[in-house]
Amino acid sequence: MAKDQSYIPKLTQSKTRERRSISKMNGLSKDSVTFLTIDESGEAQRIDNFLFKHLKGVPKSHVYRILRGEVRVNKKRIDQTYRLKLGDLLRIPPIRVAEKHEVEQPHIPAVEFPIIYEDDALVVVNKPSGVAVHGGSGVSFGVIEQMRRARPQAKFLELVHRLDRETSGVLLLAKKRSALTAMHEIMREGNSDKRYFALVLGQWKNAKQHVKLPLHKFDTPQGEKRVMVRDDGQASHTVFTLQKSWAPQNDRPGFSLLEAQLKTGRTHQIRVHLSHLGFPIAGDDKYGDFPRNKVLMKQGLKRMFLHAYSIAFAHPLTGEPMLLTAPLAKELEDFIARLDAQGS
Repeated sequence: MAKDQSYIPKLTQSKTRERRSISKMNGLSKDSVTFLTIDESGEAQRIDNFLFKHLKGVPKSHVYRILRGEVRVNKKRIDQTYRLKLGDLLRIPPIRVAEKHEVEQPHIPAVEFPIIYEDDALVVVNKPSGVAVHGGSGVSFGVIEQMRRARPQAKFLELVHRLDRETSGVLLLAKKRSALTAMHEIMREGNSDKRYFALVLGQWKNAKQHVKLPLHKFDTPQGEKRVMVRDDGQASHTVFTLQKSWAPQNDRPGFSLLEAQLKTGRTHQIRVHLSHLGFPIAGDDKYGDFPRNKVLMKQGLKRMFLHAYSIAFAHPLTGEPMLLTAPLAKELEDFIARLDAQGS
C-alpha cells in the first residue's frame, strides 16, 4: 500500500524564491522554498514553537522532520532548541498541507476595546464581561484576535495574562517581545499587585482575611475545566478585604462587597476560594449558587460580579511605577445602587 504523501516536502524547488518578513506574511508557501527575516515578533522564540505557530495544520512530527533535515537558519542547520535572533534568515522548505487540515477560518471582527493606557511597550484595556481573552475551547476568537485584526500594522501583540470570560476589567497586552518576557518575569516573581472587586452572597465577618487553600484542576465528564480545593493541589493565596455589606432582607440574602488581592495566580482562584468558604460570587455560573443566580438575573444582575479593577507593577522597560485601574462596568454599578436603595 502506498504511503500517505500529504506531508512529504516536495523534492523539486521552485526557481522563484520568496523573501518576506514575518510581519508581512499571510501564510507560508506550499509550492516553493520560503525565506523569512526574523523581526521582533519572532525574536527569542524557540524555532520549533515558531514553526508550530506558522505552519498551521501540519503535524508536529512533520515539523520536527523538516527541522532535522531541511530547515536552515543563516544557511546553517540548527536543532529544535535554537532560539531565533533578530535578523536571522530562516529557510523553510515547501510544505504540502493535507486538505483535511485546511479549516475555514472564522470571521474575526476588528475591535478596539476601551484603552486604559498605551505606550510603545504595552496596551492596557478594560475587558468587558462575556468576551474571552483568546480563541479556543469552543470560542472562535477573543480580545487578542480582535485587537490584532483592528491593528493590522502591529508587528507584535500578545496577551500578558488572562481573565476569565465573565470577568471584566484590566487586561494587559504586550507590543514588544521584550516587554512580554519582562512582564512574565515580574508576575512570576510576585512583583505585581492585582486586585479585584467581588460581590458575594452572605455576610463576610472579617475586615481582612488571608485565605490559603491549595487548588487542584480537573476535567468534568463533559470535558470542562474545573478547580477544587484539595490537599495535593497547588498552593494558592488570596487576601480578602471587606468593602461594604448589606444585611438580609425578606427573601434576599445578605451581600458583601470584597476586594480580592491575588498573591498567587491560579485558575479560578478567587471564585473557588470564596465558594469553598460558603460565600459564592453573585452570578457565578460555575461555582455559584445556581438557584440564587436565577433570582439575581430577574433583579438585574445578568453576569458574574467579578471585576479586575487594578494592577500595579514597575514598567517592564523603564522601571517607572505603574498603577492602572478600570472603573466598574455600568451593570455592576447599577446593581450596587439597587442594593443601596433597598437599605443597608
